[in-house]
Amino acid sequence: MKQLERLIDHIVNRVNINLREPLVDVGPYIKGLMPEDSFALYYAFYALTYNHPLMFHFRHSSIGGTYFLGKCKVNHSVLYKSDIRGDELKRKGCIVDCKGQKVKLRDDEVIKIRDSFLMKTLVHNNSHDPENLEAFKISNTVSLHYTNIHGTSVEGCFLEPFASVDLSICHDCAVGAYSYVQAGELSHKRIRAGRVWVKADGAYEFNYQYPEEILNKYIRMENSRPKGILMDFFNDRKEDFVPIYSSVRPELLLNVPEGASVSPYAVIKGDCTVDRNVLIAQRAYIENSDLGPGANAQENCYIINSVYEGNDVTAHGGKVIYCYLGKQAFVGFNSFLNGKEDCKIEIGAGSIIMPHTIIDAEEPLKIPDNSLVWGYISKQEDLEMHSIPLSDFASLKGQFRLGNMTFEGIGAKFVDGFRHRIEHILEANGAFWDGSDETAGHAQQTQDISFNILQPYPEGELQGLYPELSIDPLEPSDL
Repeated sequence: MKQLERLIDHIVNRVNINLREPLVDVGPYIKGLMPEDSFALYYAFYALTYNHPLMFHFRHSSIGGTYFLGKCKVNHSVLYKSDIRGDELKRKGCIVDCKGQKVKLRDDEVIKIRDSFLMKTLVHNNSHDPENLEAFKISNTVSLHYTNIHGTSVEGCFLEPFASVDLSICHDCAVGAYSYVQAGELSHKRIRAGRVWVKADGAYEFNYQYPEEILNKYIRMENSRPKGILMDFFNDRKEDFVPIYSSVRPELLLNVPEGASVSPYAVIKGDCTVDRNVLIAQRAYIENSDLGPGANAQENCYIINSVYEGNDVTAHGGKVIYCYLGKQAFVGFNSFLNGKEDCKIEIGAGSIIMPHTIIDAEEPLKIPDNSLVWGYISKQEDLEMHSIPLSDFASLKGQFRLGNMTFEGIGAKFVDGFRHRIEHILEANGAFWDGSDETAGHAQQTQDISFNILQPYPEGELQGLYPELSIDPLEPSDL
């Protein structure tokens, strides 16, 4: 255990050097965060398929409970119950268009994690860093519970619980709890907790700020530890994951039709149905719910007592309870749609629920088709200040303000960008699969998947650390 303690001290020092501006000390947040025995309690596991690149190198690291797929290098880092998804890593020889300049990759892209502490963090590649096309980098970074590092390189950063950094490049930034940032390249920024910030240079900028008194009910830092309704929600259900992590290949008690994929490392409870081309990722939680054709539930999603009509997207960390989603509705990162049995939420077809939206229903709620929704909502009347028809938003030009939301720029580009991204997600996940290789996505490419476990040292000075491992593709032989 002494080696693990030294490793954590080493990470704290490296991250703090980067965060000297803005001034942040990450030590109190990660030292003593978990009981020491927890590091040696859980195995890590990696997936092997014919469709995904393979290469894993782990050195002087602790990776308990973490899932890997793709090409990954982890050095001098602590990863605890995180998900490292490299299923969209770019391959050698592919052409990347960087603002009109076409660049050919000379090597396969690799996820490289170094001198970092990731706690229950989702990492999904599809990098948008044009200066590091062969490397998706996470270095000198601390991220806490249920953060999302998505399509972005982060160096010298601190992400508080439920923060999301999406399609951006961040250097030496501190990102507050439950904030969502998609704003291009950032350096030495401190993002206030509860800020939803979407920016495309020269096109638009969307901002929403949660009132502090509301945000603190759902997530806050108290004595350097996360507290609030969102943490309680996860803690109340964490025991449901224990049985499926007690077996290398858990049994799946669900009828899965052709073209659909349900991870054996997802929780399926009660009466559930999945239709064709559905994708349910590892660490998703589905209870008493029906998912129509092409719908997906990404990592850390919770879908409870809900119905998805079809081609619905629940982005990483979305929580959907007592909801009905019309066709091709989108629920953004870490949103919390908390309906109740007598206060159900109906979301119209084609609607976009912005990342980090909280809908905590105190009465039945109905969101019209093709609406854009953001912020905090508890009653039907709240939608007047927290939603707008997508057609009206697309017509915006210049400056617009509605409550705590401000927008500047060209609304049509904002709406078109979201629509394009949703279409990409559905295509990549295989929602439109017609039996051909051309339309196959993640749901079809993970049909035959092998899970392999890795064990830490159980005791002694190295307790909680993993042996240095190198797992490489098998080279064909002419023997």
